Formats: sequence, structure tokens, C-alpha cells
Amino acid sequence: MIIVLRPDATEEQQEHIIKKLKGLGLQVHISKGTERTILGAIGDEAILRSVPLEAIPGVEKVLPILKPYKLASREFRKEDTVIDVGNARIGGKKIVVMAGPCAVENKTLLVEIAKEVKNAGASFLRGGAFKPRTSPYAFQGLEEEGLKYLAEARDRVGLPVVTEVMDPRDITMIAQYADVLQIGARNMQNFRLLKEVGLCRKPVLLKRGISATIKEWLMSAEYIMAGGNHNVILCERGIRTYETATRNTLDLSAVPVLKQMTHLPVIVDPSHAVGKWDLVAPMAKAAVAAGADGLIIEVHPNPEEALCDGEQSLKPKSFKQLMDELRPIARAVGREI
Repeated sequence: MIIVLRPDATEEQQEHIIKKLKGLGLQVHISKGTERTILGAIGDEAILRSVPLEAIPGVEKVLPILKPYKLASREFRKEDTVIDVGNARIGGKKIVVMAGPCAVENKTLLVEIAKEVKNAGASFLRGGAFKPRTSPYAFQGLEEEGLKYLAEARDRVGLPVVTEVMDPRDITMIAQYADVLQIGARNMQNFRLLKEVGLCRKPVLLKRGISATIKEWLMSAEYIMAGGNHNVILCERGIRTYETATRNTLDLSAVPVLKQMTHLPVIVDPSHAVGKWDLVAPMAKAAVAAGADGLIIEVHPNPEEALCDGEQSLKPKSFKQLMDELRPIARAVGREI
């Protein structure tokens, strides 16, 4: 249920309502808009129906949330969620770009890439310290050593860090180094992991599973939000279809669909979607035109020597050119980069 408070509701009235709802065994989530404060009461709806909530001072109206993803739905929050990470804002007018190597390889190279992408206009440094690979013999990442390199690159260059977490046991360690925790496509429905990052207060970038429907994706976001962490960023990175011309099929229709269904920010990963460096730029431009709040792009100065996904990585010069070409597209849709 959504409990919409009156504009003149006092703090005391709000606290009384929250206390009453919690006393009924319900979870209470607060959403403060520019004009209204909304309380989301999650739990047994039979209990809610038996209590005359509209009779409580400060309550304007009570509405049911019809969608199964309660907290992620537009019903719960009409306004777009904007997530602040350092000096960057995800979900606002500015389209954020997260860029960097697929995997952290060494400190010198990482700092070099961080400087290049920042100079081109990127707002975040991305890089994997833990790498989920199809083959157990492929490069698995530098783990904590890689995290230390990411943190040092952030301190030297000034870009917040996005990196993947694969195991609930690693969350505390990774959170010490990273600014945004990424849940990869393979773990979108790893519900134990989702619950654990829900208890963390770091923003979470949730990638769409390789065969997930949009509803399933939003239900995974709900797992995180139900734990108390509402700082969720959705990332479309392509889904598996019968088409083999690209690594995955980038579902750009998901962007405007999600904008109708959820208040959460939506970014697009064209690198993993197409799997070919020369297709990244056109799909990045299309994503901005479709209304994406951001992009996550792989960049490497020597892709043929990259330890992971070199074939889909842009060289710094190509990345800078792409950033220049994205700016007029962003302006055309009322945004900026």
C-alpha cells in the first residue's frame, strides 16, 4: 500500500503513522517528493485492509500498489530517482558515462586509462577486479590487489569507481574500495547476493540477466530495495536471442519501457551488448537518443593485448571521438554530457 501524507503533515504525525505500521509487522519505506511524502507499507495486505489508515491524522489517501515490484514501481514514486555518487549524479539531466577496462590488469595501465577517459568527459571509472568467466582457465581478475589499484586510480584522477561483486562474502571488502557495486548479468537472480547488497548502502548497478524479462529484472531490483538500499541503477546490456551477428541483442526498447514502469535510473552497456568495438559507438548514440541516463563503455589503449574482452574495447582516441559525437545527440533530447 501507498500512504500519501497531507502537505501539512507534521513530523510527529509521520512518526506516529510509521510506528503504527511497524507495529502491524509491516516494512515502511519513505519517499519524499517535492510536494508530498509517501510511505510504502510492504507486507500482508489483509492487515492493511483491516486498519482505517485514512482516519489517522496526516494521511491524505491510501492506494494499493498493483505491481509485484512495489518499491521500484512508478506507483511508489512518481519522480525519477537521482543517485548522488561523489560529485556525479545518476538520473539527472546530465548523462553519466562510466568507462574503463573490462578487467584491471595493472596499476600503471589503469591510471593511464583513468586519465584518458576523464579528459574525454567520463564521470566514472569502471574496471573488474573479480571476473566471472565462462572458462575456469580464463583470467579471473586480480581480486583485492585490483581493488587497491582502482582506489588509487580514483584518488589520483578523481573518478568514482564502479566494480563487480560476485560473492556475498566479498561485499564488505569490495565496499571499502568501490563507490558503486555492480551485479553482473550472471548474478541478476542470485537472490542471496541481492539481499546482501540490499543491506549495504553503496549504490548498486544491476545488469539485466542474459534471458531476463523486464519484470524479472525489476523483481531483482526489488530484492535490493526491500533490504533498505534504494540506490539501484538498472543496466541494459543485451539479451540472448537467436541472432548471432552480435554478442547479444541490445534491447533499446527496454529504456523507454522502464521509464514508464520504474523511477530508477537506466543506463546502457553497448560494449557487452554488441561485442564488437566498431558497433559500440552507433549503439551508444542510439541509447542516448532512446532516453538512457548513462552509458558504461569499455576502453583499452591496446585491445589486442587486453586480458579480457579486447574485441569490444574502444581505444582512448575513439572513445574521445564518441564523447564529442554524443553531445549534440544529448542536447537534441534535452540532456547534456
